[in-house]
Order: sequence, then C-alpha cells, then structure tokens
Amino acid sequence: MQVNQVRKWAFLLIAFLLILAPVNQVMASEKKTIIHAMGSSEVPQKVLRVVTLFQGATDSVVALGVTPVGVVDSWAQQPTYVYLRDALKGVAHVGLETQPNLEAIVALKPDLIIGTKSRHEKIYRQLSQIAPTVMAEDVYDFKTTLDLTAEALNKQEKGKQVWDGFQQRITNFHNVIKKREANWPLTAAILNIRADHLRLYLNQSFPGVVLKEIGFKFPLPNENGWGVKLKTKEALPSVNADVFFVILHSNDAAVRQNYDAWRAHPLWKMLTAPKNKQVYEVDNVAWLLSGGILGADKILDQLYQIYQ
Repeated sequence: MQVNQVRKWAFLLIAFLLILAPVNQVMASEKKTIIHAMGSSEVPQKVLRVVTLFQGATDSVVALGVTPVGVVDSWAQQPTYVYLRDALKGVAHVGLETQPNLEAIVALKPDLIIGTKSRHEKIYRQLSQIAPTVMAEDVYDFKTTLDLTAEALNKQEKGKQVWDGFQQRITNFHNVIKKREANWPLTAAILNIRADHLRLYLNQSFPGVVLKEIGFKFPLPNENGWGVKLKTKEALPSVNADVFFVILHSNDAAVRQNYDAWRAHPLWKMLTAPKNKQVYEVDNVAWLLSGGILGADKILDQLYQIYQ
C-alpha cells in the first residue's frame, strides 16, 4: 500500500516537472544576456519601458524608433533639445545626467535602464536594483552607444539600417568635398569657445569621433584624450588646421567677447584656416551636446551646407 502511494506521488511529481519544464524554458527564453561596460545584465527580450540616463542614449533610442518612458534633462535648450522634442513629447524627466533622480526612475517602473560608466558607475548597483541596467563605457562613442542600445532593445536590424544610412551619407559627402577640396582629407580643428579659455577637441570627444568617422584629420595627431585647454593665445599655433569648426559654448556675451579676443590676436590671423577664410561657426547642440547618431547626422547636414 505504501509502495503504491510512493509510486503515485512519484508519478505526479514527474508529471508536474514535465509540465513545468516548458514553462521554465519559455521564461528563460524571455531574457537575454547583454555584455556592457559594467559586466553583464539579464535584459527582457521585449523591452516596453526604457529609461535613458545620458544624451547619446536618448538620441539613439529615438533613432531606433522607440519612445523612452524617462529621460534626463538636456544640457541646453532645456528640458529637451529642439531636434528631439517631437519624439519625446510627454516623456517624463528624471533629473540631470550627472545626478539622476532614483525615486523618479522607480516611479516609472522601467524594465531597462541605459546609462554610462563615466557618469553612473557609483550608482550602478542601485540602478540595477530598480531594473536591468546596461552601461556604455563613455558618452562620446556614438557608434558603441547605438550598438549597445540596439542590442538591449532587440533592435539590431534597425540599428544596422540607421548606421548603414549614415555611412551612405558619408560616402556621398566624400563625393561632394573631393570636388571642392583637392587636398582631402582636410585637417580640422574643433574649437570650443568658453568664457575664459578655448578648448581644442580631438578624437576622443563626440565631435572628434564623428569627424574622424567622416574622414577628417586633426591637429596634434600624437595627443590622446578628448582634447586640450588653451589658456594663453601663445598656444594658438598648436590648433593650426585647414579648417576651423567653432562651437560657441553658450550665448553669453562673455563667450562672444572671448572669441573676438582670440581671433583678433596676430597669431590667429597667421593660421591656415583664418588665412583661407575657412572658419565656420557651428551649432553647439549637434556638435557638442547631442552625443548620438541623430546628432552626428546633423553634423553632416552642416558639413553639406558648408561644402556645397
């Protein structure tokens, strides 16, 4: 009698496990592992509610055709850059890129958070307790941001389409500029004018990464990092280049006065770009603050305007 009872329970247990096994397999298949700058995270196969914590991630999510449920404030044109306002109409804001509001993020009940190690390493554990969190290494590598975002959102095909479209525009731009500039590729100095100094951005800055992708070269080819600060006008020869792209950091009168002072200096007038009238003021949001593939596309838009 006891043997029969044991057999009965064993049969029921096996039947239960056979029923449960496919359920477990389905549950396991609903998530995937994403490798990122802080390690790895289990992310839902179908993300419905994503929060982005830096500008490049917000830009990339929009480029992939997804509307986030939460974003951080923009650096300028607050709270949202003009070029993203239509896409982000009604989307909640969760504080600053450098100091996101964790309570606001919790309230949005996200199933994915996208941040960056350079900004959010210290709060990664807290973010991960709210929702699966993936992090880019930095804020300037827009291709890596696009790839990570596309993988996390399961939008790899769309990401490839977006990138291929950008590459095609670069090819078209090369056809345009080679007709006008016999010595292509040109050396470009990306100059960011602040109220009290000038910055030369190089290949580990967002505009530097974009221009490098397009094919430009840079002054100080042996210099690594985002760039250098120039505090004295005697350092001007170090920024010499075929073309200057000038980014005024803000509309403050002090910034414009500082720019006027730099370009009035005799050394400025001796440099290649000023001598050849190849100095162009460009949009600070697209060139410096956007951080994503849509911003890079806007940089290309301005280059087309300049060289056509």
